[in-house]
Amino acid sequence: YGSAVAADAARLSVTPLEREGGQAQFIVHDHTPTPQGSELEALLAWLRENMARDLTLADIAAQSATSTRTLIRRFRDQTGTTPLQWLHRARVRQAQHLLETTEYSVERIGYQVGFGSPTSFRDRFKRTTGVSPQTYRRTFG
Repeated sequence: YGSAVAADAARLSVTPLEREGGQAQFIVHDHTPTPQGSELEALLAWLRENMARDLTLADIAAQSATSTRTLIRRFRDQTGTTPLQWLHRARVRQAQHLLETTEYSVERIGYQVGFGSPTSFRDRFKRTTGVSPQTYRRTFG
């Protein structure tokens, strides 16, 4: 099954001695792919390939050749979230992978996955996972 499954198992079984904040330490996000044949399949692939870009809702709607309103409705129906929320989570998932598998600096990882500044990366990462990127790397890297 590979290193991704091993990393998921580690996240589920490791409980650090001290918690930061008051919420769950590590959140495993749903990696459920969009069903084949979904009208969003190509768009999600495009988002994954272009996550490092500074994408707006208008950019994503233009790529899908729909209005922003239609995009949000279809996206929510098929993924349970909005396009920008999905993109932020995808960026954090990619950052988790890079923190586990590379020695890149936290700043470089933040820029590489599409966050505009180290501060925005750290804030979003901590809000999503419950810990800072540095703590995540110390635990799983």
